[in-house]
Amino acid sequence: MTTPDTQHIVCPHCHKTNRVQSAQLGSGPDCGSCHQPLFTGEPVQLDADSFAKQVGRNQIPVVVDFWAPWCGPCRMMAPGFAQAAQQMEPAVRFAKLDTEAYPHVAAPFNVRSIPTMILFENGVEKARVSGAMPPGEIVRWVQSVL
Repeated sequence: MTTPDTQHIVCPHCHKTNRVQSAQLGSGPDCGSCHQPLFTGEPVQLDADSFAKQVGRNQIPVVVDFWAPWCGPCRMMAPGFAQAAQQMEPAVRFAKLDTEAYPHVAAPFNVRSIPTMILFENGVEKARVSGAMPPGEIVRWVQSVL
């Protein structure tokens, strides 16, 4: 159970849920299970299991980039997405889902074009945008939704 002073944060390494004091989010907390940093400043690479955990259990917003390796615009946007992750953590978790490797994970969200970014809050889609964006636009989009 969380209180207003704590939040559930899912580890980007072992995907275990950690209860973290809200005041401690910015001070580099480590996972209680694997002892790795809870915030790396890099997008988390997702598979089917970790997608459900990261999106469903994190109490910070999660921005998922739905992409594929063959997609030129996706590859062009990747460095900017990583830069936005570095800039916005720990307030927002950034993650990537390869739609080629995990189409069954992307299918329920009706992703029709890639790259598509979906912002989730408490496991629920709050907003989405399609098309490659530079890092500043990604940050502005996320801030406008939150």
